[in-house]
Amino acid sequence: MNVSTSRKLLKLLAVIADSVPFKPNFSKLASMIESSKNSIADYIYYLEKAGMISQLRENARGLGVLGKVDKIYLDNTNLAFAISETIPDIGNIRETVFLNQMRVKNRIFASSRSDFMIDDMTFEVGGKSKNRKQIYDLGKSFIVKDNIEYGHQNTIPLWAFGLNY
Repeated sequence: MNVSTSRKLLKLLAVIADSVPFKPNFSKLASMIESSKNSIADYIYYLEKAGMISQLRENARGLGVLGKVDKIYLDNTNLAFAISETIPDIGNIRETVFLNQMRVKNRIFASSRSDFMIDDMTFEVGGKSKNRKQIYDLGKSFIVKDNIEYGHQNTIPLWAFGLNY
């Protein structure tokens, strides 16, 4: 690793920090940080191993596990505030908090209908006014809301997931 590579890694982290949430396109990333498309996959791998980012994939078996990454999140919200040149998006912050807390004891996957899947449960993360419209017909589905004190029925406050440790 050299100085040029470290600058590219920092640029890559800044792109992820400023995105809402970040859905990777390796070709665009390569041009944004002035690197080759093949190097991007390596950089993403190294950043994840270093504990700087988390990759969220669809639940797949066999070779599908190696498939396309659905979203990339910074490891924690402190990184977003430290790296981003703007105020980080609150929606991205909420999802990062949920992922950061739940991945400790669970395998988390991307969902086509909501933000996250854990086992056979679906989680949609949002603010105080988030409703069930997006996941109304799914079986075990939950709304995770920020800025509420207590939950009701299938609504859970975001802060409660901090008790996962």
